[in-house]
Amino acid sequence: MAVVVQKYGGSSLKTVDKIKKVAETVIKRKDKGDSVVVVVSAMGDTTDELICLAKQISNNPDKRELDALVSTGEMISSSLLAMAIKNMGYDAVSYTAYQLGIKTSGQFGKSLIDDIDGVKLRESLIEGKIVIIAGFQGINEDGDITTLGRGGSDTTAVAIAVRLGGVCEIYTDVDGIYSVDPRNYKNAKKLDEIDYEEMLELASLGAQVMHSRSIELGQKYNIPIYVGLSNSDIPGTIIKEVTNMNMESKPVTGIATSDDDVAVTLGEISNRINILATLFERIASKKINIDMISQTAPVNDKVNISFTIPKEEVGECMEILKDFVSADKISIDDDLTKFSVVGIGMKNTSGVTATVFKLFDENNIQVKMITTSEIRITCGIKREDKMKAIEIVAEKFAL
Repeated sequence: MAVVVQKYGGSSLKTVDKIKKVAETVIKRKDKGDSVVVVVSAMGDTTDELICLAKQISNNPDKRELDALVSTGEMISSSLLAMAIKNMGYDAVSYTAYQLGIKTSGQFGKSLIDDIDGVKLRESLIEGKIVIIAGFQGINEDGDITTLGRGGSDTTAVAIAVRLGGVCEIYTDVDGIYSVDPRNYKNAKKLDEIDYEEMLELASLGAQVMHSRSIELGQKYNIPIYVGLSNSDIPGTIIKEVTNMNMESKPVTGIATSDDDVAVTLGEISNRINILATLFERIASKKINIDMISQTAPVNDKVNISFTIPKEEVGECMEILKDFVSADKISIDDDLTKFSVVGIGMKNTSGVTATVFKLFDENNIQVKMITTSEIRITCGIKREDKMKAIEIVAEKFAL
């Protein structure tokens, strides 16, 4: 008897009728003889609505209380789904992170799962119950509710699959993972499978199908992750370790874009390595993610440094920066799209960067910043150039 961990996103649980549909799907899986665990997100836009309520109270709501507030959305979904399953004649039980001992650490709003006490979970499965778990949340060492960040229910699901030695299935409002967001490129191809590394890069660079930390967990413990459309028989995509044959089939697997970052430039900052190290250490201590970094050549032992950070973290970052340079030496560029080309085949294929840059040059697309890894190229471009960049690169690499 296999243990199956299914995760359903907010769009799949948006209404009572949709919750009942999910209950029917879960029961069908139970009838196949599997032990079923279901991790749920909040219904529809509940999390956004709760954040909006908090901001009507305060422009900068207390992070502990905000986590306590937004975690209620998943609790509502889990209870309603358990009720629906019971009403259909099957035994089900809902649990919060506290009840299951999902232990977390780190900052409110971005906590990390340290451990899961699987005793109560296994006991419920042995009793033949369908277990419904409120995703996105945990309990820290002080007993406070914490949340895992946007898309954190994916991470909850994979972590539980790891703990139980089960398989993980992520159900959402898309029928799999595409080479390019179909909303931006109508000819995008759906992928039958994708390597952990590629999916991790795409997820961290703006592809919104999966939470990047869930991919890291899946890769670390070699848990294949199926992503598909809820309440549908349309085949989805499997995220797993890819074979060498697949690695060499094509250099580029997909494109990811993000409009959620800004470029911060510090003018005439000291080129002393200890000062730069202290600056980035301070930023890292606040869990502010820096991606692209560029630096000019020193002039009179001064340099200009540019880097990208999420828009939502600009205020917190500015509090740090003012200790290093005066306000008139700090500029923010919010006309930025991070455009990323990803493919594990790049490891064995030369010339991908040259091809992308030639396409940009021929189409008058300015590159503001660039960063690369073995399997990805990320450029900072103007937002107005995003759709053009997607089209020309997708066509060139047959995505």
